[in-house]
Amino acid sequence: MSQVRHFQQSALQFQPYGGQDIERAAICRLIGPADSETMGAGLARFDGVSIEWTVLYDELIVVLEGNFRLRLVDQVIDAKPGDVIWVPERTPLAYEGEKACVFYALYPVDWQARNA
Repeated sequence: MSQVRHFQQSALQFQPYGGQDIERAAICRLIGPADSETMGAGLARFDGVSIEWTVLYDELIVVLEGNFRLRLVDQVIDAKPGDVIWVPERTPLAYEGEKACVFYALYPVDWQARNA
């Protein structure tokens, strides 16, 4: 396993997410299978988009900035900075937001391999 890592804000690199323009949806993967055998983590930004997905892992979301919305089959969660959302595996949803930045942690980190 790897050593303790410090992610400086000035060095974070975001990539386009969900087939969207990087200004509308972007992700910065911080911890992945190369770093941990158990959990993954990163940052994501959403601005004026709706990205549908069914999570294939347990996910914890912490809203850092803006207005974040999690659209579920039977409810919509509107979250503000400081709010925390728990999402169980196999939940169909849509990530949405206005100038939202969230931190996420997920388990298991190897969800892609497990669902191949």
